[in-house]
Amino acid sequence: MLLSIVIVNYNVKYLLEQCLRSVREAAQGIEVETWVVDNASTDGSVDYLRPLFPEVHFIENADNPGFAKANNQAIRLSRGRYVLLLNPDTIVTSEALRGACHFMDSHTNAGAIGVKMINGHGAFLPESKRSFPTPWVAFCKLSGLSRLFPRSPRLAAYSLRYLSDDAVHEVQVLSGAFMFLRHEALRRIGLLDEAFFMYGEDIDLSYRMIPAGYANYYLPFSILHYKGESTHYADRRYLNAFYNAMLIFYRKHYPNAGGPAWALIRLAVCLRKALAGLFGWKRTRPSRRRGGRRPELMYVCSKAHAADVRRRVLERFPEATSIAWEAADEIGAIPPLDGYTDIIFCHPDLSFDRMINLMDRCPDKRMTYHTFYPDTDRWISPTR
Repeated sequence: MLLSIVIVNYNVKYLLEQCLRSVREAAQGIEVETWVVDNASTDGSVDYLRPLFPEVHFIENADNPGFAKANNQAIRLSRGRYVLLLNPDTIVTSEALRGACHFMDSHTNAGAIGVKMINGHGAFLPESKRSFPTPWVAFCKLSGLSRLFPRSPRLAAYSLRYLSDDAVHEVQVLSGAFMFLRHEALRRIGLLDEAFFMYGEDIDLSYRMIPAGYANYYLPFSILHYKGESTHYADRRYLNAFYNAMLIFYRKHYPNAGGPAWALIRLAVCLRKALAGLFGWKRTRPSRRRGGRRPELMYVCSKAHAADVRRRVLERFPEATSIAWEAADEIGAIPPLDGYTDIIFCHPDLSFDRMINLMDRCPDKRMTYHTFYPDTDRWISPTR
């Protein structure tokens, strides 16, 4: 078996359905097995998805043991030479899967690979490549210095924004939303640390790769990540997990950090956590629009679906000032997409690879992209 894909789900069945569609499409011709670990979802995820994806192995947990432990359940059962940890709120491409496999095959020192993640507006997600949160790096991040000086190697090392998003880099930290791992490396360094309920386990795993003699690589193959859609951001439990993860990481990997450094980190984490609890933490926001404009839409689908999709677009966006159509088999250049507030892609008229490519290459990062599935009459839209 070449590749095992592991996805942990909690109450996001429609996003997971889209993710599994993309996996099925991207994995054509690749020897792959897919595992979904459901952490006691209450939205009927497994009953809904199992008949649609008979090739997928489902593990149903009676409670929610956390992200790390759920991933480990499937990793222990997996048979692939490589293991991909994948979030359910992602769309993967064949380029990303094949590119990662080929890179691992040709770089025996590679222990983990991350890719270029873009959000629902086509904008690059800086957590795609990061540095270790040393006391200084973490302080710059938590204090806001990295935001003020995003191109400074010293002050903005956490997100590595001074490195090109479109080149291969050896980096320190990769995101658990798409973490492509060598199974042999996991056997040597151990699986995800289950002390992390959610968040931080990817930093810890990245950290342990390097002393074991492996390298972590960032590859510029694009995937879509609806950042945050797979967690309940307003939930106090997730807020605590997010802000406590760094403290767990420090206690584990920097036990000899000086008292002042440790005090600064604790102070910064507690302050950020208090502010998040007071003013709300990453709560869902409406999709942004350029200057508050009313929607100007383009939908991309086949001629066969054009009339039906237009009707659905009018129902969903009754306030739209203009609606244009582009035939899916004719779309090629980026300029026709530029200038709209919303773009609706119809699948399978347009492949996932083509969708992600268009989003990534379009220079306007203020548009909102939606995906429509005629076979289920389902819309997937970013809410952040």
